[in-house]
Amino acid sequence: MNILIIENEIYLAQKIVSRLLDDGHSCDYVEQVNIENLTKDYDIVLLSTSLPSEVTKGIIKRYAANSIILLLVSYISDETVTNPIKDGAKDYMMKPFLMDELLRKIYHYKDCRSMRRELQVLRDYFNFTMNNIDTSDVLLPLSFPLMIETNFQTYADKLVFEISNKLDLPIKFISLNSSSWQKQLLAVNDKSIIYLTDYHSLKKNIKEQLLKQIEDKNCVICTLESNEPFMYKKITFNNDNKTLDNTQIMSINDYVKMMVTTYQNRYPDTELSKRLGISRKSLWEKRKKLEIDKKK
Repeated sequence: MNILIIENEIYLAQKIVSRLLDDGHSCDYVEQVNIENLTKDYDIVLLSTSLPSEVTKGIIKRYAANSIILLLVSYISDETVTNPIKDGAKDYMMKPFLMDELLRKIYHYKDCRSMRRELQVLRDYFNFTMNNIDTSDVLLPLSFPLMIETNFQTYADKLVFEISNKLDLPIKFISLNSSSWQKQLLAVNDKSIIYLTDYHSLKKNIKEQLLKQIEDKNCVICTLESNEPFMYKKITFNNDNKTLDNTQIMSINDYVKMMVTTYQNRYPDTELSKRLGISRKSLWEKRKKLEIDKKK
């Protein structure tokens, strides 16, 4: 990491620089500060609050957005700790301090920043992938066990994340296609929401055993089959405008309906039926059976 040390106690600054260099970091040391000369970016800024408050404030303003600022303080007051932290500093070290403790804080805040960045990326990706799924009309039961019948796995995923947010509970993901799902289920001993996917892939007798196991657990079951027998609460949440999804195998009728509605304005019936591998008469029959309107 690139680390800037701003400290007017030369002996202390030398000790910090020596230890950080030994740990493999790149260090710059400044005793007398001219904010206009601070043009380089740093991962960490170690800032002594023995500097004039306006100088301290200016340095924090310069680096708070992209750097982790740790204060090096001789005493605790509004001027040395409270106000700088309000301005954007992360934490403080009370002089004298152990170098190991300083390194511990540096690595702690580095890990926190990495996790925040990763979390933001995951949130952005989740919102990006789920943006077109409207759950506004879905009344979410907040009790368990719960089954979600859907024709798209991602539709159930979004509901489970919304339940998790409302109840402030973490999620434990278990695929019932996994050979170890029973061990994973038994290993959950906290208040997590247990999200079981691929329920439709189980045999009837295994389903019956599973339902007995989860009666007192915070379980949400996702199935891609309709009309599954279930003694607890169940909701149905489908995508009416199906597109291909690698989480399921579409029925022939669903596939034909999707293809016809998607491409009927691009190709004449002769070409469309040829591409589907059926006759024009079969295409006409499919339209009638599947209630596909032919737009003109």
